Amino acid sequence: MRTALTDLVGVRHPIVQTGMGWVAGPRLVTATARAGALGILASATMTPEQLRSAVREVRSRTDAPFGVNLRSDAGDARERVRIIVEEGVRVASFALAPSRELIAELKDADVLVVPSVGARRHAEKVAAWGADAVIVQGGEGGGHTGDVATTVLLPQVVDAVDIPVVAAGGFHDGRGLVAALAYGAAGVAMGTRFLLTSDSTVPDAVKARYLAATAKDITLTRAVDGLPHRMLRTEMVAELENGTGRLRALYGAVRRASRFRRLSGLSWPGMVRDGLAMRHGKELSWSQVLLAANTPMLLRAAMVEGRTDLGIMASGQVAALIEDVPSVAGLVERVMADAEGTLAALAAMSSPPGAESSPSGT
Repeated sequence: MRTALTDLVGVRHPIVQTGMGWVAGPRLVTATARAGALGILASATMTPEQLRSAVREVRSRTDAPFGVNLRSDAGDARERVRIIVEEGVRVASFALAPSRELIAELKDADVLVVPSVGARRHAEKVAAWGADAVIVQGGEGGGHTGDVATTVLLPQVVDAVDIPVVAAGGFHDGRGLVAALAYGAAGVAMGTRFLLTSDSTVPDAVKARYLAATAKDITLTRAVDGLPHRMLRTEMVAELENGTGRLRALYGAVRRASRFRRLSGLSWPGMVRDGLAMRHGKELSWSQVLLAANTPMLLRAAMVEGRTDLGIMASGQVAALIEDVPSVAGLVERVMADAEGTLAALAAMSSPPGAESSPSGT
């Protein structure tokens, strides 16, 4: 299937695997690239040295294009951009809108810039600054998200910008891909669906928790870090929402902050700067800033250590529809087959009766 996304990036299928922290590592990204979709490495939970190593590991396993996701507000964002440029990465995606200067630096090095946004005005801004494409996530998506549904946000952005738009939030199969294309998107981005594959390194016990989730088990809450964050509803999340676990969470956050500082290579001043960046314009209390700075470690507890009792599990609402854990290759193949079948069924609906058969003798 050929779209503006496949032409731009050079992949075979208009599917993007999002850069999920602690999940989108070399193994998942390599499997995605080999399957013909665009895999995105999550760099926010890596040190710069680990990022360079991860890029080289993927490159050693496949010649297919892939990308790296960055936090534009990170203190070392420019150093990570330099690594991307030096290592010849095809795509740089951003969890927040990058600055005009970062976009220019990447484009000068022939790196495609694909920010993720949750509002039309943000898409218009990055498009004006030279972004090559944009990923638009509706409120159904996992992790930090907005409150506008994909079906409302997506057509707004498609009509507002003249660059390829990739739809995210609520997608997991070929029917969703066709729906996104009908809205004018050039492809879909999926996070939770790729998390629930056999190529994902997430522990089996955590995957089982996702598979068992119903729509009521997936919540959008500010209780964890003060920002809207969609995740599975766990005992810890319920405690934080009720206020009963706040002091315990803050005590744990202090310990996790120290551990994350060691894992990430950040200095204490660097962590303070990142916390101030998160606080800016968001009216967060200092306790929320502390929790926000620890969100990576809360995610790691589940996604790496398998602690469903202590960690948090970012999740799109689409988890309620997912029932299996295929390989990435099997997933991509199935999505594309479903999409082709859906398109064929739609085409048949528009054909007059008897159009598919020829009269006898002709």
